[in-house]
Amino acid sequence: MSEPSQASTLFQEQHKMNMAQKGSVSFEDVTVELTREEWRLMGPRERSLYRDVMLENYGHLVAVGCCFTKPKVILKLEQGEEPWPLEVKFLNRKYP
Repeated sequence: MSEPSQASTLFQEQHKMNMAQKGSVSFEDVTVELTREEWRLMGPRERSLYRDVMLENYGHLVAVGCCFTKPKVILKLEQGEEPWPLEVKFLNRKYP
């Protein structure tokens, strides 16, 4: 594997300096939140694209030091699950 070029390294340093001047970027700044209905209406390719983009955005933020804890949505997407926690409906259950 080749080492990064000097231009690439300079670009990365300049990018970090620009981010420091503009303020931190959070995961929420680059997140696209979907409703369950929006997710349901998406096809497999759209869901895959959503998953890929979200994971890539998170990876970029980690690379520049902007994310220190992994958001729950990323954990879910990495596991191939839907991007929200399961809802438990106790009120609809009937017990003998």
